[in-house]
Amino acid sequence: MDIAEVAKRSGLPASTLRYYEEKGLVRSVAAPGERRRFAPGVLDQLALIALGQSAGFSLDEIRSMFLPGGQPSIDRQLLSAKADELDAMVRRLKAMSSGLRHAAACPAESHAQCPSFQRLLKAAAEGALARQQQRAQRPAVGLRRAGPGAGGRGPA
Repeated sequence: MDIAEVAKRSGLPASTLRYYEEKGLVRSVAAPGERRRFAPGVLDQLALIALGQSAGFSLDEIRSMFLPGGQPSIDRQLLSAKADELDAMVRRLKAMSSGLRHAAACPAESHAQCPSFQRLLKAAAEGALARQQQRAQRPAVGLRRAGPGAGGRGPA
């Protein structure tokens, strides 16, 4: 399939396909200098890329999920770690939602006088500090999202 057909069938702009090729996520089967062509399996690769992005994996992490020929080779420990990360995020978001609902209905004259709201503020501050410390300790791996451009899919 040429790049126009892949773009049409996947819903991704050709610029995103070129960006993914540059990042090593997909590979053209055309000779250098020819119009980009992709094997039919590229649509499955693009679906896996979309799934990985929706789960919060970086493009570098997603690239590691493919063998050089484009076949998936997914590290189950990586999936488990991401699931744990998402579970922790869900817990934080549920706690934040509950705290905000309480603050919205709190009978205290001022939120500053509400012990529940004060606990929410403290938890938010501690969470922000912990995330800041994690970012400082984590080595730079590259892009954390899909890349520049519309919808986080690549350059426009």
